[in-house]
Amino acid sequence: MNAKTILVVEDEASIAEVVSLYLKRAGYNVLIAPDGKQAMSLFEKQSPDFIILDLMLPEVDGLSLTRWLRGRSDVPIIMLTARREEIDRIAGLEMGADDYVVKPFSPQELVSRVRAVMRRLGRDVERDSVEHERSLSFHNLSIDPKSRVVIVKESPVELTAKEFDMLYLLARHPKQVFTREQLLERVWGGAQYIDPGTVTVHVRRLREKIEDDASKPARLLTVWGVGYKFEP
Repeated sequence: MNAKTILVVEDEASIAEVVSLYLKRAGYNVLIAPDGKQAMSLFEKQSPDFIILDLMLPEVDGLSLTRWLRGRSDVPIIMLTARREEIDRIAGLEMGADDYVVKPFSPQELVSRVRAVMRRLGRDVERDSVEHERSLSFHNLSIDPKSRVVIVKESPVELTAKEFDMLYLLARHPKQVFTREQLLERVWGGAQYIDPGTVTVHVRRLREKIEDDASKPARLLTVWGVGYKFEP
C-alpha cells in the first residue's frame, strides 16, 4: 500500500521540522508549507491525503484555509492552535476541521491522532456497503445515500461528509437514542482522540440545515443526559 501524504502547514520552522520527523518515522510522506498561500498551491498540485495546519498563519489564516479546503475536498484536517479558548476550537470544527491539538503538544500524540483518523477512513469504505444502501423518505425530507443528496421541502441542502453520515445513521434508526460516544464511534470511527463537542457542533449545523426552526427542532431531538435521536 502506498504511503499516505500529509501536508503540514506551520509557520514555525522548528515545529514543522519536529512534526515532519515524527510523521516520517510513522511511515508517512510529508509536505511542508510555511503559510496559507503556499498550502493552497501544494494542495492543488500534490493532492495530499491529510492536512495538519496551524490556526495562526501568515497570508491566509487557518480558519480561512480550512473553509477554502472544505469548498474543494473532504480531506481530513487537524488544527494546531496556541489558543485555549473554546470559541476557537468550535470555530475550527464548524469550518470543517476533524480535530484539533493545543500547543504545546506531544508529537507522538499528534501521530496517534492522525492514525486514528486514518483508521476511520479505512472503515468508511467498509461501512458504505453495509449502511449506505437504501434511500430514506420522510415528510419534507429525503436522503439518498448513493448520490449523498438530502432534499428538504423539495430543495437540496449541502451537507459535509460527516453531517451526511450522522444524519443518515440517525435516520436509519428512527427513535433510537445514540450517545455522543456511540456517534463518535459510528460516524468518526472512534472516540479516543475526538472531542465529544464535535457531535454537538455537527448536530447544531444539521438542525440549521434541515429543521424549520433550529431552536425548536422536530427531527433531531436531544435526549437530555443521554444523547440524540431522529424523530420520523
